[in-house]
Amino acid sequence: MTATTGTASGTGRTEDPGAPAEPGAPAGPVTPAGPGPAAEHIDAAGAGAGAAPVLVHKEPPAAAVLDREEPPAGSPDDPENLRIVPARHPWRWAAGVLALVVLAQFAHGLATNPGWDWPTFRAFFSTTTILRSVWITLQLTFYGTALGFLLGAGVAALRLSRSPILQTIGWAYIWAFRSIPLIVQLVFWFNLSYLYKRLGVGIPFGPTVWSFDTIGVLGAMGAAVLGLALHQAAYAAEIIRGGIIAVDGGQLEAASALGIPRLRQAWRIVLPQAMRGILPAAANEVISLFKGTSIVYVMAIGELFYQVQVIYGRTGRVVPLLMVATVWYILLTTLLSIGQYYVERYFARGAQRTPPPTPLQRARGFVRNIQATRRTPPAGRPAPSLGGRS
Repeated sequence: MTATTGTASGTGRTEDPGAPAEPGAPAGPVTPAGPGPAAEHIDAAGAGAGAAPVLVHKEPPAAAVLDREEPPAGSPDDPENLRIVPARHPWRWAAGVLALVVLAQFAHGLATNPGWDWPTFRAFFSTTTILRSVWITLQLTFYGTALGFLLGAGVAALRLSRSPILQTIGWAYIWAFRSIPLIVQLVFWFNLSYLYKRLGVGIPFGPTVWSFDTIGVLGAMGAAVLGLALHQAAYAAEIIRGGIIAVDGGQLEAASALGIPRLRQAWRIVLPQAMRGILPAAANEVISLFKGTSIVYVMAIGELFYQVQVIYGRTGRVVPLLMVATVWYILLTTLLSIGQYYVERYFARGAQRTPPPTPLQRARGFVRNIQATRRTPPAGRPAPSLGGRS
């Protein structure tokens, strides 16, 4: 260990306690340097001829360190008297005001611009033709979603298989149906009877046991459902596969160590955890398929967009009829989004002990807080007595 000391001329040198003392140097140990008046003491005793006096640094006494006193109560330095000023965000408020102004201008244009033709919109919004077309749109969405995710689960199982042949088949299916546009697939399935007039079941490359005519079985509606389901299955397979591989492998190892059967592991352990990752993407696909049903107009199916086209082609009222379809799509998409919220909330029970309140629960809590505030008497006024006179 070394200690640095200063000379009277301002230079410094290093003293090693283990080294032999120089001639004429003091025999005692060198005191470590420290601030304060004690550092001005010069020890020249024992210095030989021609030796420079040595500055001996001593530690300041403990009394030199004063404790910091607390400011008296009521002084400006008292922490209790400090004013807490919230952070100000002027640009955030400016952006919010600007957005509200733009929305107000858009709403004003919707209400006052005669080009929107709201009387025509009200006349056709709930007609029998429009309601029937909405029902057909919902049917296409339901059948396409159910069959698509059922087939997608099978394709996901192929992708997760340990067999390289099955993995390749699953990958090739996803690659093909994600590469071909949906409208091309729909037109192809609609013209399937042109390529295959009869389909049958029998021995491969041998005799046919049972066959049927494709033109009588696969009509416009059937071709549309088949095209939507096969297209949806390619995307559903990747969504399901992603949710399954997101589950920690230690879950299955622990279940196997406990002797839980494989089917119960998948149903009770893997699936509930995978659903939290599957549901958001799956709901987006369902909503996308619901809006994508408008593309089946090429097959002359009377869904919502096709009927709107027919009506405005006959009346010439393009904008109000398009608004009819737009509002119906918005209403039904909103219902699907609400259903998505509550299904995700249900499957989040394993991850959150106390789920956040729903919008309806927040509204009820807000109303209860207002009622409680009104019932609370003002400061200085006694609460009304509930008993009789004393």
